[in-house]
Amino acid sequence: MIIVTGGAGFIGSCVVRSLNDRGIDDIIIVDNIAETDKWRNMANKRYIKYYNRDEFLEHLPEYAGRVTNVFHLGACSATTERNFDYLYKNNLEYTKTLWKFCADNNASFVYASSAATYGDGSQGFDDKADIDNYLPLNGYGYSKQLFDIWVKKELAAGNKAPRQHAGLKFFNVYGPNEYFKGSMASVIMHGFNQIKERGYIGLFKSYKEGYEDGGQLRDFVYVKDVCNVMMFLMDNPDVSGLFNVGTGKARSFYDLAASVFAALGIDKDIRFIDMPETLRPKYQYFTEAKMDKLREAGYDKPFYSLEEGAKDYVQNYLDKDMRIW
Repeated sequence: MIIVTGGAGFIGSCVVRSLNDRGIDDIIIVDNIAETDKWRNMANKRYIKYYNRDEFLEHLPEYAGRVTNVFHLGACSATTERNFDYLYKNNLEYTKTLWKFCADNNASFVYASSAATYGDGSQGFDDKADIDNYLPLNGYGYSKQLFDIWVKKELAAGNKAPRQHAGLKFFNVYGPNEYFKGSMASVIMHGFNQIKERGYIGLFKSYKEGYEDGGQLRDFVYVKDVCNVMMFLMDNPDVSGLFNVGTGKARSFYDLAASVFAALGIDKDIRFIDMPETLRPKYQYFTEAKMDKLREAGYDKPFYSLEEGAKDYVQNYLDKDMRIW
């Protein structure tokens, strides 16, 4: 049996798709759907039971000895969340409980850390580096950092651990099933909607020397690659650690916007807009995942290029009434 938390969300529902495509449907989905439309991400999936996030932990002991893998992808991922008490409980304490369950039941535990733990990037984006000195820029990133540090201390103390434990620092993930993320959806999705609504894409102007307008750089990674990494981990239970999940190649927002127009087969119309003043002091101009560690662990699949990922996403999902994968 496999548990997928966040299984109705963006990455989690894509993981359920990947499991289903392998013929696996002995799956428990945990999420907090409430009045959202995230249920649509579950409607074409096979699973045995859904639990609301707030009710699940009281049922968790019922599955002792029956679970082989936990993919913990459920969290508050809003970088704008201001309620740190909520972040601490939901992103740290909840995750500790699942870790301990996996440790007690000899199960694999793969969880979402975040590239937000790297802070402003001044110390690089190297998953081989010491994590203790990173200073995240927001409460979300800090809550993820706290769990990574807690794991490090648990392992150093020789305490019982899951048979496999892998924390994944996702960079800028985009792709199908992100349709219900609102403002936190990818720039590809927002750009597609802008084109349909007004014919052009608006990108932030640059306020940093050395970067042209729209030239801010991110490591954009397609969700299908993210799922491939998690399937690799399931197939290789001897692989544990903290791993970046990006492409290893930073690309500009201008390139991203151009790839959306190219996927639609229309001439590009990219315009530059003022960045809100409140964003300017903390705005990141560069992220790029170091991918050596994952490669050295044996992951050898190529990643989608930005153009390849945008083409698949736009043509096969966004432009087909936001088809669910």
